Amino acid sequence: MIWPFKTSSTKKIARIEITGAIASKTREQVLEALEIVEEKKFPALLLRIDSPGGTVADSQEIYSALKKLGEKIKIVASFGNISASGGVYIGVGANHIVSNAGTITGSIGVIIRGNNVEKLLDKVGVSFQVIKSGPYKDILSFDRDLTPEEHKILQQLIDSTYEQFVQTVAEGRKLSIDTVKSFADGRIFSGQQALELGLVDRLGTEKDAFRWACELVKLDPDKTECETIEQPKSFVDRLLNGRTQVKSRVGSSINWLEFELATSGQPLWLYRP
Repeated sequence: MIWPFKTSSTKKIARIEITGAIASKTREQVLEALEIVEEKKFPALLLRIDSPGGTVADSQEIYSALKKLGEKIKIVASFGNISASGGVYIGVGANHIVSNAGTITGSIGVIIRGNNVEKLLDKVGVSFQVIKSGPYKDILSFDRDLTPEEHKILQQLIDSTYEQFVQTVAEGRKLSIDTVKSFADGRIFSGQQALELGLVDRLGTEKDAFRWACELVKLDPDKTECETIEQPKSFVDRLLNGRTQVKSRVGSSINWLEFELATSGQPLWLYRP
Protein backbone atom coordinates (compact mmCIF):
# COMPACT_ATOMS: atom_id res chain seq x y z
CA MET A 1 0.00 0.00 0.00
CA ILE A 2 1.29 3.47 -0.89
CA TRP A 3 0.72 6.05 1.82
CA PRO A 4 -1.22 8.87 0.13
CA PHE A 5 0.60 11.67 1.92
CA LYS A 6 4.12 10.38 1.41
CA THR A 7 6.43 12.97 -0.09
CA SER A 8 7.22 12.29 -3.74
CA SER A 9 10.85 11.64 -4.67
CA THR A 10 10.52 14.41 -7.24
CA LYS A 11 10.25 16.83 -4.32
CA LYS A 12 13.35 15.51 -2.54
CA ILE A 13 17.10 15.65 -3.08
CA ALA A 14 18.92 12.32 -3.11
CA ARG A 15 22.19 11.93 -1.25
CA ILE A 16 24.97 9.37 -1.75
CA GLU A 17 28.04 9.22 0.45
CA ILE A 18 31.39 7.85 -0.71
CA THR A 19 33.82 7.29 2.15
CA GLY A 20 37.13 5.50 2.50
CA ALA A 21 39.25 3.87 -0.16
CA ILE A 22 37.45 3.24 -3.45
CA ALA A 23 37.42 -0.41 -4.49
CA SER A 24 34.98 -2.98 -5.89
CA LYS A 25 32.64 -2.90 -2.89
CA THR A 26 32.36 0.89 -3.10
CA ARG A 27 31.69 0.67 -6.83
CA GLU A 28 28.91 -1.90 -6.35
CA GLN A 29 27.21 0.15 -3.64
CA VAL A 30 27.44 3.45 -5.51
CA LEU A 31 26.25 2.06 -8.85
CA GLU A 32 23.28 0.43 -7.12
CA ALA A 33 22.47 3.69 -5.35
CA LEU A 34 22.66 5.64 -8.62
CA GLU A 35 20.17 3.25 -10.19
CA ILE A 36 17.77 3.91 -7.30
CA VAL A 37 18.17 7.67 -7.78
CA GLU A 38 17.25 7.32 -11.43
CA GLU A 39 14.36 4.92 -10.82
CA LYS A 40 12.80 7.13 -8.15
CA LYS A 41 13.21 10.16 -10.41
CA PHE A 42 14.93 12.41 -7.91
CA PRO A 43 15.51 15.78 -9.59
CA ALA A 44 18.98 16.24 -8.08
CA LEU A 45 21.73 14.34 -6.28
CA LEU A 46 24.05 15.50 -3.53
CA LEU A 47 27.25 13.45 -3.74
CA ARG A 48 29.32 13.61 -0.55
CA ILE A 49 32.91 12.47 -1.07
CA ASP A 50 35.35 11.81 1.76
CA SER A 51 37.93 9.55 0.16
CA PRO A 52 41.67 9.42 -0.59
CA GLY A 53 40.91 7.64 -3.87
CA GLY A 54 41.45 4.04 -4.81
CA THR A 55 41.48 1.65 -7.72
CA VAL A 56 41.48 2.97 -11.27
CA ALA A 57 38.74 0.94 -12.97
CA ASP A 58 36.30 1.23 -10.04
CA SER A 59 36.73 5.01 -10.05
CA GLN A 60 36.20 5.09 -13.81
CA GLU A 61 32.97 3.09 -13.62
CA ILE A 62 31.53 5.36 -10.93
CA TYR A 63 32.53 8.41 -12.95
CA SER A 64 30.89 7.03 -16.11
CA ALA A 65 27.65 6.30 -14.24
CA LEU A 66 27.63 9.82 -12.79
CA LYS A 67 28.14 11.40 -16.21
CA LYS A 68 25.27 9.37 -17.64
CA LEU A 69 22.96 10.26 -14.76
CA GLY A 70 24.07 13.90 -14.93
CA GLU A 71 22.47 14.16 -18.36
CA LYS A 72 19.08 13.64 -16.70
CA ILE A 73 19.39 15.26 -13.28
CA LYS A 74 21.57 17.81 -11.51
CA ILE A 75 24.49 16.45 -9.50
CA VAL A 76 26.41 18.52 -6.97
CA ALA A 77 29.48 17.02 -5.34
CA SER A 78 30.54 18.05 -1.85
CA PHE A 79 34.16 17.46 -0.85
CA GLY A 80 34.60 16.55 2.82
CA ASN A 81 37.80 16.22 4.86
CA ILE A 82 39.61 14.66 1.93
CA SER A 83 38.72 14.15 -1.69
CA ALA A 84 41.94 13.28 -3.43
CA SER A 85 43.13 11.35 -6.47
CA GLY A 86 40.29 8.91 -7.33
CA GLY A 87 38.00 11.08 -5.20
CA VAL A 88 38.74 13.95 -7.57
CA TYR A 89 38.17 11.69 -10.59
CA ILE A 90 34.72 10.78 -9.32
CA GLY A 91 33.98 14.35 -8.30
CA VAL A 92 34.51 15.79 -11.77
CA GLY A 93 31.70 13.50 -12.92
CA ALA A 94 29.28 15.81 -11.11
CA ASN A 95 27.79 18.92 -12.72
CA HIS A 96 29.19 21.13 -9.96
CA ILE A 97 31.64 20.78 -7.06
CA VAL A 98 31.60 22.47 -3.65
CA SER A 99 34.60 22.11 -1.35
CA ASN A 100 35.43 23.21 2.16
CA ALA A 101 38.30 25.71 2.17
CA GLY A 102 40.44 23.30 4.17
CA THR A 103 39.59 20.11 2.30
CA ILE A 104 42.63 18.06 1.25
CA THR A 105 42.27 17.49 -2.45
CA GLY A 106 44.37 17.11 -5.57
CA SER A 107 46.92 14.27 -5.67
CA ILE A 108 46.12 13.84 -9.34
CA GLY A 109 48.38 11.06 -10.50
CA VAL A 110 48.99 7.33 -10.47
CA ILE A 111 50.99 5.11 -8.16
CA ILE A 112 51.90 1.45 -8.23
CA ARG A 113 53.73 -0.31 -5.45
CA GLY A 114 55.28 -3.69 -4.92
CA ASN A 115 57.18 -5.12 -1.98
CA ASN A 116 60.75 -6.37 -2.21
CA VAL A 117 61.73 -8.66 0.67
CA GLU A 118 64.68 -10.28 -1.13
CA LYS A 119 67.21 -9.42 1.62
CA LEU A 120 64.94 -10.76 4.33
CA LEU A 121 64.43 -14.00 2.42
CA ASP A 122 68.19 -14.35 1.98
CA LYS A 123 68.69 -14.04 5.73
CA VAL A 124 66.25 -16.84 6.52
CA GLY A 125 67.45 -18.99 3.63
CA VAL A 126 64.30 -18.93 1.52
CA SER A 127 64.33 -18.81 -2.28
CA PHE A 128 61.79 -19.42 -5.03
CA GLN A 129 61.99 -21.47 -8.20
CA VAL A 130 59.99 -19.75 -10.95
CA ILE A 131 58.93 -21.26 -14.25
CA LYS A 132 57.17 -18.73 -16.46
CA SER A 133 55.79 -18.46 -19.97
CA GLY A 134 57.38 -15.10 -20.65
CA PRO A 135 60.07 -12.83 -19.20
CA TYR A 136 57.59 -10.46 -17.60
CA LYS A 137 55.08 -12.91 -16.12
CA ASP A 138 56.41 -12.37 -12.59
CA ILE A 139 56.81 -8.61 -12.86
CA LEU A 140 56.73 -6.96 -9.40
CA SER A 141 57.61 -10.25 -7.76
CA PHE A 142 58.37 -9.61 -4.08
CA ASP A 143 61.58 -11.70 -4.00
CA ARG A 144 63.67 -9.61 -6.42
CA ASP A 145 64.25 -6.14 -7.82
CA LEU A 146 62.70 -4.91 -11.03
CA THR A 147 64.81 -5.18 -14.15
CA PRO A 148 65.29 -2.02 -16.26
CA GLU A 149 62.94 -3.47 -18.89
CA GLU A 150 60.26 -4.16 -16.30
CA HIS A 151 60.60 -0.66 -14.91
CA LYS A 152 60.05 0.73 -18.43
CA ILE A 153 56.93 -1.41 -18.94
CA LEU A 154 55.40 -0.30 -15.65
CA GLN A 155 56.25 3.35 -16.32
CA GLN A 156 54.44 3.12 -19.67
CA LEU A 157 51.41 1.66 -17.86
CA ILE A 158 51.50 4.50 -15.32
CA ASP A 159 51.87 7.12 -18.05
CA SER A 160 48.87 5.76 -19.94
CA THR A 161 46.69 5.73 -16.84
CA TYR A 162 47.87 9.22 -15.91
CA GLU A 163 46.89 10.58 -19.33
CA GLN A 164 43.40 9.12 -18.87
CA PHE A 165 43.13 10.89 -15.53
CA VAL A 166 44.28 14.24 -16.92
CA GLN A 167 41.95 13.98 -19.91
CA THR A 168 38.94 13.30 -17.69
CA VAL A 169 39.71 16.19 -15.34
CA ALA A 170 40.22 18.53 -18.27
CA GLU A 171 36.89 17.54 -19.83
CA GLY A 172 34.98 17.53 -16.56
CA ARG A 173 36.25 20.92 -15.43
CA LYS A 174 36.45 22.47 -18.90
CA LEU A 175 40.16 23.13 -18.60
CA SER A 176 42.95 22.66 -21.11
CA ILE A 177 45.21 19.62 -20.88
CA ASP A 178 48.21 21.87 -20.25
CA THR A 179 46.41 23.66 -17.42
CA VAL A 180 45.56 20.40 -15.70
CA LYS A 181 49.09 19.07 -16.12
CA SER A 182 50.45 22.22 -14.47
CA PHE A 183 49.05 20.99 -11.14
CA ALA A 184 48.49 17.27 -11.82
CA ASP A 185 51.88 16.17 -10.54
CA GLY A 186 50.72 14.30 -7.45
CA ARG A 187 50.72 17.34 -5.16
CA ILE A 188 47.89 17.96 -2.74
CA PHE A 189 46.26 21.29 -2.12
CA SER A 190 43.48 22.86 -0.08
CA GLY A 191 39.96 23.50 -1.21
CA GLN A 192 40.83 27.20 -1.41
CA GLN A 193 43.69 26.42 -3.78
CA ALA A 194 41.46 24.05 -5.75
CA LEU A 195 39.01 26.91 -6.33
CA GLU A 196 41.81 29.12 -7.65
CA LEU A 197 42.91 26.31 -9.98
CA GLY A 198 39.40 25.76 -11.33
CA LEU A 199 39.08 22.29 -9.87
CA VAL A 200 35.98 23.21 -7.83
CA ASP A 201 33.21 25.76 -8.37
CA ARG A 202 32.53 27.10 -4.88
CA LEU A 203 33.72 26.96 -1.32
CA GLY A 204 31.19 25.81 1.25
CA THR A 205 29.84 23.11 3.47
CA GLU A 206 27.75 20.09 2.59
CA LYS A 207 24.71 22.14 3.58
CA ASP A 208 25.73 24.82 1.08
CA ALA A 209 26.03 22.13 -1.59
CA PHE A 210 22.56 20.85 -0.69
CA ARG A 211 21.07 24.33 -0.99
CA TRP A 212 22.70 24.79 -4.39
CA ALA A 213 21.31 21.46 -5.59
CA CYS A 214 17.83 22.57 -4.49
CA GLU A 215 18.15 25.91 -6.24
CA LEU A 216 19.25 24.23 -9.47
CA VAL A 217 15.95 22.32 -9.63
CA LYS A 218 13.84 25.17 -8.23
CA LEU A 219 13.11 23.61 -4.84
CA ASP A 220 13.01 25.54 -1.56
CA PRO A 221 16.11 24.46 0.43
CA ASP A 222 14.32 25.19 3.70
CA LYS A 223 11.42 22.89 2.86
CA THR A 224 13.10 20.15 0.86
CA GLU A 225 14.05 16.78 2.34
CA CYS A 226 17.38 15.08 1.67
CA GLU A 227 17.15 11.30 1.36
CA THR A 228 20.37 9.33 1.78
CA ILE A 229 20.51 6.26 -0.44
CA GLU A 230 22.42 3.47 1.28
CA GLN A 231 22.32 -0.27 1.74
CA PRO A 232 20.14 -1.50 4.61
CA LYS A 233 22.23 -2.47 7.63
CA SER A 234 22.15 -6.04 8.85
CA PHE A 235 20.80 -6.88 12.29
CA VAL A 236 24.37 -7.36 13.58
CA ASP A 237 25.49 -3.99 12.20
CA ARG A 238 22.54 -2.25 13.82
CA LEU A 239 23.24 -4.04 17.09
CA LEU A 240 26.90 -3.04 17.14
CA ASN A 241 26.41 0.44 15.73
CA GLY A 242 27.93 3.07 17.97
CA ARG A 243 29.14 0.62 20.64
CA THR A 244 32.71 1.85 20.92
CA GLN A 245 35.14 4.02 19.01
CA VAL A 246 37.80 1.35 19.53
CA LYS A 247 35.83 -1.19 17.48
CA SER A 248 35.32 1.42 14.79
CA ARG A 249 39.05 2.17 14.58
CA VAL A 250 39.97 -1.51 14.56
CA GLY A 251 37.45 -2.16 11.78
CA SER A 252 38.84 0.74 9.74
CA SER A 253 42.38 -0.55 10.15
CA ILE A 254 41.38 -4.04 9.04
CA ASN A 255 39.54 -2.64 6.02
CA TRP A 256 42.59 -0.59 5.02
CA LEU A 257 44.91 -3.57 5.42
CA GLU A 258 42.62 -5.66 3.23
CA PHE A 259 42.65 -2.91 0.61
CA GLU A 260 46.46 -2.70 0.68
CA LEU A 261 46.84 -6.45 0.24
CA ALA A 262 44.19 -6.69 -2.47
CA THR A 263 45.65 -3.85 -4.55
CA SER A 264 49.36 -4.61 -4.25
CA GLY A 265 50.88 -4.26 -7.70
CA GLN A 266 47.88 -2.42 -9.17
CA PRO A 267 47.95 1.13 -10.57
CA LEU A 268 46.05 3.31 -8.09
CA TRP A 269 44.56 6.75 -8.09
CA LEU A 270 45.24 7.06 -4.41
CA TYR A 271 46.66 9.66 -2.06
CA ARG A 272 49.09 7.98 0.33
CA PRO A 273 49.91 10.35 3.23
